[in-house]
Amino acid sequence: MKFKVTVAFLFVSILFSLEATAQCAMCRAALGGDSNTEQAQAVNDGIVYLMAIPYMLVAVIGYAVYRMRKKKVK
Repeated sequence: MKFKVTVAFLFVSILFSLEATAQCAMCRAALGGDSNTEQAQAVNDGIVYLMAIPYMLVAVIGYAVYRMRKKKVK
């Protein structure tokens, strides 16, 4: 039961996530100003991309474990 609640919470949080812009203070200082807006957006997109990959890997591994456990129960 607890596993189902956790999976449901993760599913809902993924569906209703807001657009995230992530940038460290040093990157913001280096890319600050009006002349670097395109480069700053590219850095933000790269950071979000690098952040999403581990979450996707955990989800795939979690699903695989779930299928293996479900197969053992039968």
